[in-house]
Amino acid sequence: MASSTTPAGRGHDEPRLLTMLGRQVDYWWTAYRRTWRGSVVTSFLSPWLYVLAMGVLLGGYIDGSTSGLGGAPTYLDFVAPGLLAATAMQVAAGEVMWPVMGAIKWDKTYIGMLASPLRVVDLVFGHLGFAAFRVVSAAAVFVASLALIGIFASVLGAVTAFLAAVLTGLAFATPIYAFTAGAKTEQGFALIYRLGIMPMFLFSGAFFPVTNLSEPLEQAARLTPLWHGVELSRMASLERWDASAAAVHVAYLAALVGIGLWWAVRRLTGRLVV
Repeated sequence: MASSTTPAGRGHDEPRLLTMLGRQVDYWWTAYRRTWRGSVVTSFLSPWLYVLAMGVLLGGYIDGSTSGLGGAPTYLDFVAPGLLAATAMQVAAGEVMWPVMGAIKWDKTYIGMLASPLRVVDLVFGHLGFAAFRVVSAAAVFVASLALIGIFASVLGAVTAFLAAVLTGLAFATPIYAFTAGAKTEQGFALIYRLGIMPMFLFSGAFFPVTNLSEPLEQAARLTPLWHGVELSRMASLERWDASAAAVHVAYLAALVGIGLWWAVRRLTGRLVV
């Protein structure tokens, strides 16, 4: 724990946030170089297995002209942007659960960092910056691969779908980080996956339109962050824009990012600073 007189509580000559983030780059780059092989399957291979199984094999039995796929010409065109957003969600969630708990409780990396000139806000932005890097790299590889098989209507569509996926990932990363920052044990992570991540993955529009659900479930699906991310990614991919709907999706996801950042700093400060 750090007291209010330790480096966590600075005076008026505090360095700028960007300066403190720059001082953490070497740590996060070293950590990534040592662990990137363990993330290859979940970040890059698993999404393609879903694309092959659902988009290509199952999609071969679905007639896009009569199945109500929201304007997508084929099921592959429908499911691919949904999987892009879902991959961003899963990568982001994985980076802010056990790694954050470890930095607080097990290897106590955060305690060591707070003994330096770094502040709590620097720790939060540094770790979330690394999570954002992981989302960006996974989304970039996925988008490039989808572009090779002609999923996107244009280069602009590919870029905007990529940005939508990154925003979706951040909308999950910040509030889950905040939850982890105040959690005493890792037991809640299983509930997040079982009651949050997996139901959203299956029922938030990635694999089929939510209009196929019953009315209560459809309305519940429309309240989930992943549904907004899937819809935004699909609009970009198909270039079938609805300006008002897109604005709502962006505002919803951006609000989650902002609220999550505020909550994360507050929770970690309460956890580490007395």
